Amino acid sequence: MTPPLLSLQGITKRYPGVVANQDVSLTVLPGQAHAVLGENGAGKSTLMKIIYGSVKPDEGTLLFKGRPVHIRNPQEARKLGISMVFQHFSLFDTLTVAENVWLGLDKSLPLAEVTRRIEAKASEYGLDIEPQRPVHTLSVGEMQRVGIIRALLSDPQLLILDEPTSVLTPLAVEKLFVVLHKLVEQGCSLLYISHKLHEIRALCSACTVLRAGQVTGVCDPREESNASLSRLMIGAEPPTLAPTPRTAGDVVLQVQNLSLPKEDPFGVDLQGIDLQVRAGEVVGLAGVSGNGQRELLWALSGEDRRAAADSIRVAGQAAGRMGPGARRALGLHFVPEERLGRGAVPSMSLAQNLLLTRKEALGAGGWIRTGALAEQARSIIERFKVKASGPDAAARSLSGGNLQKFIVGREISAQPTLLIVSQPTWGVDVGASAQIRGEILALRDAGCAVLVVSEELEELFEISDRLHVIAKGQLSPSLPRSEATVERIGEWMSGLWPGAAGMKEGAHAAA
Repeated sequence: MTPPLLSLQGITKRYPGVVANQDVSLTVLPGQAHAVLGENGAGKSTLMKIIYGSVKPDEGTLLFKGRPVHIRNPQEARKLGISMVFQHFSLFDTLTVAENVWLGLDKSLPLAEVTRRIEAKASEYGLDIEPQRPVHTLSVGEMQRVGIIRALLSDPQLLILDEPTSVLTPLAVEKLFVVLHKLVEQGCSLLYISHKLHEIRALCSACTVLRAGQVTGVCDPREESNASLSRLMIGAEPPTLAPTPRTAGDVVLQVQNLSLPKEDPFGVDLQGIDLQVRAGEVVGLAGVSGNGQRELLWALSGEDRRAAADSIRVAGQAAGRMGPGARRALGLHFVPEERLGRGAVPSMSLAQNLLLTRKEALGAGGWIRTGALAEQARSIIERFKVKASGPDAAARSLSGGNLQKFIVGREISAQPTLLIVSQPTWGVDVGASAQIRGEILALRDAGCAVLVVSEELEELFEISDRLHVIAKGQLSPSLPRSEATVERIGEWMSGLWPGAAGMKEGAHAAA
């Protein structure tokens, strides 16, 4: 028998009001890709943070290479040969990519050498990133790439990946999996958290399933189906969505020749964007992260008000210069991709976070009716199955997936006439993903116009009536879902759609 690289025995971690991990045991062999499956809030991330030294267990033993170890902090973990890619990025916004990576490496290396290594790794793994860019200018997908490159540069013996592909394109996922398979062949072990069951079955040879902080099963995922893995994880199979074709109604969102210069040197210029979203339809927007999605969403939500008034029309009203509040008054509700900071204030309770976009609990003179506000939050918690201690729970106390469910629920339950949502199911388990997508389709069927920006092609194919692709700040023509394929959308992600400038440049380069 091969001795384990990592062995957890009886790990327990308690927080006020909740037991995150209870008597958890887990074994990872050298050169093994080991998946950890579970619903949002099942205790997966807490367990990974215990292994990485950023959380201390209350009980239990951790052995690495057969020796008991007490990992007091991530620095000690990295010295042992353990690296981690977090779901929520531990990056300093005001520093560059290279400086952020440098912080986790041997300080004897000069910054120029770290920059060179980043460029080499990025090129080798197909993870496009610019070392000199400040982190605050990066999209969520680009931040994900920084975390992956930073972990790989330390040549780990055990690499922990917490939802590493949640905002990567299919092509980038394929390239990453080539890298991960090579690492395993070279003897590196992986602990892999993902809600994408097909990824786990393609990558991992062992799987530990958690439910409510306890181990409920250990299996070889290659011998399981998606349905059987779902049953192990959530106790049931997620409902199958069966969207029915509908005839779209009047135009609710009209974008005409929207062109905006980038506001920072690492942004993307929007060039001649034309877009329509009608009542009773879902329009999907695909694209590689960092190609203008952020700039377009800021312009549509009202965060960026530089557009000509008539270039963005909501419910027939010129809205290009309106702020977010005025657009909400026209029926536009918006779910940003950044959960903490834009979607919710971390230190505020769930009930208080409702006041960011909802005014039903405000009385005369602006007085807050706290009872009504708490009941409103409780209703969203119950409807969207948010795992939280109640309306008074701080936003930062929720797992990423549960906070996502609350934010999406907050906007959907407002019964908008236009919903714009970015990455609706990022980091959300299979059951909750099916519920959120079902709620979006129900909203569409009730006559709402919905624009979904997502890097999950499977998600866009499942819920969209029409699709666009954004590349280098330009928008492709509209494509009916029935004509969309992964290959075609993947080609368009490079700007290679008929008539696009990218097509002409590509043809010229080939010549």
